[in-house]
Amino acid sequence: MILNYLWVAFFLIAFVVALIKLIVFQDMEVFPSIVTSTFEMAKTGFEISIFLTGVMSLWLGLMKIGEKGGMVNVLSRLVGPFFRRLFPEIPANHPAIGSIIMNFSANILGLDNAATPLGLKAMQEMQTINKDQEVASNAQIMFLVLNTSGLSIIPLTILVDRSVMGASNPTDVFLPILLSTFVSTLVGLITVAIYQKINLLDKVILAYLVGFSTLIGILIYYFTTLPQERISTISTVASNFIIFTLIICFIALGLRKKINLYETFIDGAKEGFQIAIKIIPYLVAILVAIGVFRASGAMDYLMSGIEYLIGLTGINTDFVRALPTALMKPLSGGAARGMMIETIDTYGVDSFTGKLASVLRGATETTFYIVAVYFGSVNIKKTRYAITAGLIADLAGIIAAILFGYLFFH
Repeated sequence: MILNYLWVAFFLIAFVVALIKLIVFQDMEVFPSIVTSTFEMAKTGFEISIFLTGVMSLWLGLMKIGEKGGMVNVLSRLVGPFFRRLFPEIPANHPAIGSIIMNFSANILGLDNAATPLGLKAMQEMQTINKDQEVASNAQIMFLVLNTSGLSIIPLTILVDRSVMGASNPTDVFLPILLSTFVSTLVGLITVAIYQKINLLDKVILAYLVGFSTLIGILIYYFTTLPQERISTISTVASNFIIFTLIICFIALGLRKKINLYETFIDGAKEGFQIAIKIIPYLVAILVAIGVFRASGAMDYLMSGIEYLIGLTGINTDFVRALPTALMKPLSGGAARGMMIETIDTYGVDSFTGKLASVLRGATETTFYIVAVYFGSVNIKKTRYAITAGLIADLAGIIAAILFGYLFFH
């Protein structure tokens, strides 16, 4: 529903702006530019989707090996004690705990197809112990906000899109995204913990938070000591090393489980091919709308206004051109993806704006979509502070993404 409103709004605003430019400024090129843009963006959407089939097939094939090999279960054991303390109202042996851990493990690995069904199952299981069936419980809110923070070790779709768009190093955004989503998740967790009066000084919770935060802090400190030209090189090497190491871990677990690696890969690759083909109409639809919005001049007016206001504070405004992706993400993942691709198409995949748009897309999740789907699946009508906490986490992720974007790429 939100995407429907956004799609219509892009066209209507573009028409109004173009009409004003034609009548007031006698701009005879504005409507031809808009029509030309519709064809160009439709072509771009189709071409991206076609190139996407190969890369998606590759990665989903590898992910299927990791899933069958038990990587999700390994992560579940690693974070189990931590999650059990974040959901104190859920009984120790309740099946909801298992689904929650499995959902987050799938999210962290970028297994979106597995994460959503597990998330809906977890929400339904938590609903069985919810005292008021129409009001979101504390556990459901904590679960939802942590989902909206978007923590992911492998931001697969973003890396794939950058590869398809011709990035010289598609994985150069890997570490900035990881750092940004960690900040978003940490802020979301602390926000909900304050609302729910969860003891963050519990020794297990504290051990996990301090451990993760220390690791992230060391990474940030290390990169701040490097000259700018070295940051990009080391980040790229580290990102590729981590990703390839995970692939080897997937394969090793598959060998340990004695699964047929080749057939498992083929099964996952088939899913990747089907997904890539299915997204063609959706990608074309959103790219055409965004292209029309930009061709009319509406995007430039909006960004120039924001840039002017921010410029009054004396802050560097180079990040403003990437902001539309961040503004779209809480509303719609598809719109954010389209905005990132259109931004890359306009400014270049290896430009500061293109890289920052990629990091901003990965820094948060689709808050309103997740609230609608997850709470809607169990008929929750009163979401309490879930949206507020989710948007606070989103804001933290956006700010972190901008800061890390400057650190790594500017």
